[in-house]
Amino acid sequence: MFAKAFRVKSNTAIKGSDRRKLRADVTAAFPALGTDQVSELIPGKEELNIVKLYAHKGDAVTVYVSGGNPILFELEKNLYPTVYTLWSYPDLLPTFTTWPLVLEKLAGGADLMLPGLVVPPAGLPQVQKGDLCAISLVGNRAPVAIGVAAMSTDEMLTSGLKGRGFSMLHTYQDHLWRSGDKSCPPSIAPLALDPADLNEEKVDPALQGDMRGLALEGEEEENGEVDQACGEKSLSEASEDTSAGVLSQDSPDSKTLQEQMDELLQQCFLHALKCRVKKADLPLLTSTFLGSHMFSCCPEGRQLDIKKSSYKKLSKFLQHMQQEQIVQVKELSRGVESIVAVDWKHPRKGSVLDGSEVRKIIIDYAKKNDLVDANNKNLVKMDPILCDCILEKNEQHTVMKLPWDSLLTRCLEKLQPAYQVTFPGQEPIVKKGKICPIDITLAQRASNKKVTVVRNLEPYGLDPCSVAAILQQRCQASTTVTPAPGAKDSLQVQIQGNQVHHLGRLLLEEYQLPRKHIQGLEKAPKPGKKK
Repeated sequence: MFAKAFRVKSNTAIKGSDRRKLRADVTAAFPALGTDQVSELIPGKEELNIVKLYAHKGDAVTVYVSGGNPILFELEKNLYPTVYTLWSYPDLLPTFTTWPLVLEKLAGGADLMLPGLVVPPAGLPQVQKGDLCAISLVGNRAPVAIGVAAMSTDEMLTSGLKGRGFSMLHTYQDHLWRSGDKSCPPSIAPLALDPADLNEEKVDPALQGDMRGLALEGEEEENGEVDQACGEKSLSEASEDTSAGVLSQDSPDSKTLQEQMDELLQQCFLHALKCRVKKADLPLLTSTFLGSHMFSCCPEGRQLDIKKSSYKKLSKFLQHMQQEQIVQVKELSRGVESIVAVDWKHPRKGSVLDGSEVRKIIIDYAKKNDLVDANNKNLVKMDPILCDCILEKNEQHTVMKLPWDSLLTRCLEKLQPAYQVTFPGQEPIVKKGKICPIDITLAQRASNKKVTVVRNLEPYGLDPCSVAAILQQRCQASTTVTPAPGAKDSLQVQIQGNQVHHLGRLLLEEYQLPRKHIQGLEKAPKPGKKK
């Protein structure tokens, strides 16, 4: 509803009688709020304004603003809380969970589709069609959106979690949120589960294979250096202990917790730069980069905690990345650092891989993060990292699992092809694109004479002039070297007559080039029949 800018009709201070009526309406609409909480939400003496506006589709909306933030809005005589209110009362509405990548779609005006839901171990909240619900992200109980359920919980489960789940009304980062102080969601740890809730008899067996852990986003540093813009609070000590346990389970090798966190920090950093940050976003506050981009790139079941890394602070890590000449960081205002430039062409670690290495990385990642479907070992569940890297935009809400062969094929198709040529005594040469084979063709020239033409010698370290000189001597035929048509800075060798068999011996036996990289050898003249 507020994905696009709205038009304000009026902005007036609320009257005493209207304030009392609003309290009564809030109490009736949200019985979960106690008297003290209603008085806290709608104070008796503090300034409270009524803003009447028209949404971009023409809907007349009344917004109640307290302390500079919209706290409630009214549409067709129905009262709704904003995300600012839900951050203070996170349990006000039934809450469903989705992936961080989905938030961008919701803020753009999309409804929440059921395949985007994350099913917790205790199952989905029980709601009826038309109930008002909150949406939070994996690992953080702070709601980021509110919407109306398009079907009941039973209908959601019956449908196999397919179809439209919620009609969205308001989200974090939309224009209603922007009319406030633009603060970011606080970090609220997920509720601890009662062991009795984990009893398999209470969980729908059809959903057991799709159950996922809820720990994802980590805490942020508590000093002003990290998030002056967002003002996020750190997680509790209990959450820190949980994150340490998760890391230990995910990394059974000999690496220390600090080494694991260093690797995770760099992984999230590079993934955020590649997939989430655009040139138009610069300059970008380092706090925003961490809170809105790096945390959302953290793999499922992991928590990014800079204080557990060897860097301890975001500024020290970014200083190291600046020394690596990946980013440039400047203090544009006193005490606030921003990323002002990114070397998008900087060679990333592990950027050159062969097919077998890519397959091993994907297989290890899926197994390490418990993404192999428990009921069908041939299927792999899509987590946010795989969704972002492999799926198309129109698939990210619908495709939840892929077969192994499809997953590996899609991954290889997304990578940029490259080839490596190694010469004795020299460093390997790596170039982007696919290597073209040496091309041998026969052509007709004046007086119906045949000539042999060979192209693409340079990628294999062969000098066309040297090849022409050798062939001229062996074939006892004239040779010429000319620019290859349609190829920049490439030469072709032309030899009089059909000399394909001489070329084949030279390339295969002396230069020992693989036959698969030479095309046209079948054009050699057939030997005459022996009498």
